[in-house]
Amino acid sequence: MRRVVITGMGIYSCLGKNLEEVKTSLYQGKSGIGIDEERIKYGYRSPLTGIVERPLLKGKLERRLRTGLAEEGEFAYMATAEALQNAGIDMDYLEQYEVGIFYGNDSSAKPVIEAHKIMEEKGDTALLGSAAIFQSMNSTVTMNLSTIFKLRGINMTISAACASGSHSIGLGFAFIRNGWQDVVVCGGAQEVNLYSMASFDALSAFSVRTDDPAKASRPFDAGRDGLVPSGGAATVILEEYEHAVWRGAPILAEVVGYGFSSNGGHISQPNNEGSYLAMSRALKDAAVSAGQIDYINAHATSTPLGDMYEAIAIYKLFGEKVAVSSTKSMTGHECWMAGASEIVYSTLMMQHSFIAPNLNFERPDEYSVRLNIIPETKKQNIDFFLSNSFGFGGTNSALIVKKIKE
Repeated sequence: MRRVVITGMGIYSCLGKNLEEVKTSLYQGKSGIGIDEERIKYGYRSPLTGIVERPLLKGKLERRLRTGLAEEGEFAYMATAEALQNAGIDMDYLEQYEVGIFYGNDSSAKPVIEAHKIMEEKGDTALLGSAAIFQSMNSTVTMNLSTIFKLRGINMTISAACASGSHSIGLGFAFIRNGWQDVVVCGGAQEVNLYSMASFDALSAFSVRTDDPAKASRPFDAGRDGLVPSGGAATVILEEYEHAVWRGAPILAEVVGYGFSSNGGHISQPNNEGSYLAMSRALKDAAVSAGQIDYINAHATSTPLGDMYEAIAIYKLFGEKVAVSSTKSMTGHECWMAGASEIVYSTLMMQHSFIAPNLNFERPDEYSVRLNIIPETKKQNIDFFLSNSFGFGGTNSALIVKKIKE
């Protein structure tokens, strides 16, 4: 089977607007979580969120192309532009060769609600504008990015709740390994406006630790009281190894394993069997042993049940030695983006030989006490890492990435 490598990455998140800013935040253990006062007025139980600034695209992208972009599409454009530049892919290449796209996106709430408001006030569909449909469709990210970057390969949105970004990379990996594409843009995007998370807030799933926002997201800690929503976008360029060598592309890392499963049970409650199966399949696919994994970027969102079940599965498969942290302690839960962003975060750690901290891990519970959770930045070589992503409906994804050695 063909080898699949990462030749480019791009990130736009609450930790920074590019790879360099994000790397610094990860190393320093800097939280990107704050309070959105508008959520209080709107009726949220919790106003906590990852703070992600809208990019200014005027001057970077012509108006005709800007109008179709919803908020998450703007984030995805920024991440993808950086990733392509990082990979040494310009418009000449994109126009000459076939490139595909898989991108995780699971909602586009703001354009739908704004269109509804116009209809209620004006009662005239003509006033919605021609761009409303392209912003509101679930496939808004892939349809816009494929147009902007002239992508002519596979073109598909992956909608799999909080595993969307991870499954997009897994599918890109599978397509390239099986010879169906040579280059695929993969990633995940998540809107952060107040409309996007209201129904989630209704589940009482969010932390209400508002006195100190940076301490609200507490994966694996016994005092955790819920997740903190967040968003942005992350893009990785996957490429067949020989094609990357032919192009003279920078080879950042190699994707070697993809595992997946579905819990087949409760629509919102996780379990340890499904996550264990996804991780086991990823190990088998990568042909590596559990003992070869140097670091696990856990899905751990700071919810009581989710963190517990993941801790059970990790301990069952890996024991107590492998280093574990959840970057969601800094970012909050980036939802549809998280599976992609955490590949970027972990690859940055691999490149620079450190493990970002699991912030706010002050008191373990009976399950996390058995794991080697890293509470402070640690210098460490990483040859293999595993990244977990799980979502509502019981969807599970696990990816294994290997360091490329000269």
